[in-house]
Parts: sequence; C-alpha cells; structure tokens
Amino acid sequence: MFHLPKKETRVIRFLCRPEDNGVIAAPLPAKSVLPDWFRKLPAVDQTHLSTTNNGLTVKRCMPFLDAMTTGWILPLAATVRLEIKDGGRSVEAGWEFDRVMVSNHGAHQVAGNPREPSPPCKFHNYWSIRTPPGWSCLFLPPLNRAGQPFECVAGVVDTDTYASHIHFPFFATAPDGLYAIEKGTPLVQVIPFRRADAAVTADIRAETRNEAMERETIHRNTIAGAGWYRKTARAAR
Repeated sequence: MFHLPKKETRVIRFLCRPEDNGVIAAPLPAKSVLPDWFRKLPAVDQTHLSTTNNGLTVKRCMPFLDAMTTGWILPLAATVRLEIKDGGRSVEAGWEFDRVMVSNHGAHQVAGNPREPSPPCKFHNYWSIRTPPGWSCLFLPPLNRAGQPFECVAGVVDTDTYASHIHFPFFATAPDGLYAIEKGTPLVQVIPFRRADAAVTADIRAETRNEAMERETIHRNTIAGAGWYRKTARAAR
C-alpha cells in the first residue's frame, strides 16, 4: 500500500504558568499587531501623484510588509513605568504586578557600546517558548515599529532545547522623563527558523551574463508595473 509522506509539524508553543494564563499579555501573530500609523496609511497617496511618482506608499511595499508581519510579537506582560534621568544615565522602573518586570545589568558588561550613557536593563518575560527539534528563534526589536522609549537587544536562542523563560535586555532610548509602557506593548518579534536552513555558504564573485540579464529583467518589471513583486516573485514561494 502506498503511503503519503507524513507532513512535518511546525508548531511554536508559548507556554505560561496556569495562574498566569489570561492575566499576562499573550503573544500574537505579528500580522495582527500592525501599528496604527500603518493601518491608516493609504496604499496610494493621491496628493503625490505625478508623471514621475506613482504615489505608492510602503503599504504596497511587500518587503516592508513581510518584515513587519513575519513571526510573532511577544508583548510586555504587565504595565511598567520607566523613569529616565540624568541625561539617560539613570533608568528606574516600577510596576504593580506580583512578578519582577525589569532588572538591571552591570554597565561594565557592555562598556563602550553605542547606547552609552544609557545603562543596560532587562524586561522579564513569563512565556517559555518551544520549537520543534532543529528549530531556533531570532528575537529582535519589532520590525518597522519605531516609537517606543526603549529598544530590546537582538539575540538567537535554541528554543528546541532551552525551555526556560527568556528575558530581554534593552536600552532606554527616549529623553529624560517618566514613561508608562502599557501591558501588551510589543517587546520583541519572534521569528522561528530551522538551523539547517541557516547553514548556507557564500558564493562571492562577479555575475555571469545570464545572471545580469535576469537581474535587469526583474528590475525593469518591478519599476514598470505596480505589484509585480507581489504577483510574481513572492508568489513563487
């Protein structure tokens, strides 16, 4: 009897303590957490139409949108107050929650970093993340979502073997002042990937004539017709 190959299960699991379920903010698909400014942006800005400008906005830019909607958003579990003082040299945090939400790193651990004088801090996360064997997760600041008074540091964790909570170092980026960061605010974007797919070697050389023709054809198609990338290149995935 002929058997179809078993379809590989690709599930990322976000697990919390039973008492936290429904209390702390839950992870969401990145495509469901688009910022308000992006939702309000028209696909075509009629006020900028001209013979040299088609008026298209980034809402029609698939690379921009794909980056913004890939993976999952891990949010802040509970509301935190950040007070930034002394030209960014001091960051104090407060919260009304029964778990630690922010802790501090020693500045000596990142001496000379570009964010000085802001000290390194850490948001505490209460979701453990599990991926199938061979899969890791890239954690990075939510893509194309600037505007928060902080920025988390990017990192990769082998979430197929590391089942503990992953906390997120960050730097305060806003001017001195008191900032309320609401529960559910996006902290990091979580992008699972298969480690074997990441093990790619590089071929660095001059392009061939055929490769140059292909590049030029794609470039001309892209600028000649709105939506070519969406309909052709991206549809081939």
